[in-house]
Amino acid sequence: MSPTLTFITPTISEFYWDQEVSDQLLMDQLAFDSLLTQEFNAQIQETRLGFKTLSVLWKKAMEQDEIEKLTNEFQPGHFSLPETLWEVPVSYSHSHGRDLKGLAASKNISEDEFIALHSNPLYRIHFYGFLPGFMYLNGLPKKLITPRKKIPDRSIPPGSVAIGASQTGIYPMESPGGWHLIGRSPLLFFNVQSNPPVWAKPGERLKFTPISEKEFDLLIRHPKAARRL
Repeated sequence: MSPTLTFITPTISEFYWDQEVSDQLLMDQLAFDSLLTQEFNAQIQETRLGFKTLSVLWKKAMEQDEIEKLTNEFQPGHFSLPETLWEVPVSYSHSHGRDLKGLAASKNISEDEFIALHSNPLYRIHFYGFLPGFMYLNGLPKKLITPRKKIPDRSIPPGSVAIGASQTGIYPMESPGGWHLIGRSPLLFFNVQSNPPVWAKPGERLKFTPISEKEFDLLIRHPKAARRL
């Protein structure tokens, strides 16, 4: 379906899809992003994806009629999502996931069951936001949905894997945050010295792989790049 167009300012427009977050919606967003880039590449400064939106920052004020015409005529076609699957090792220990025990108890399941529920799915990367390198993922099991904390933590270690509402995510750097910490990955998720500074693209998938604290400590001392499965 075609998105709804809103001009927030003469140089910022937002396209909104009124449908459930899904692989199909992401395919439509990426297809429309590609079409915009093809038609208006010289006029676009930046595009940003959201779960149901695509925002465009134009280099100068655009004629609304021209953008509206393209939007109304957009027909979602066949746009394949990447086959790339990344492995993200995670230590689900108490020292790295200080909220795991309480979350498991609140769900009336064991910690092992909680870890299995969290690590079994393949998660789809929809976009980056909040912090540089923070992946917004789709695929958290409904059983694990948990409201964000009423009082955020002042400091969360980099690589922390957390749950907030219907999302799971990984803090790429030390930061305050209101999500529940269930583990930590030894991978580096944002590197300003790399181009691009992130190793995964929107549309790709990742899988969490449980590791021991000993394995985590070894990977922290001897870092390895993210691995494709």
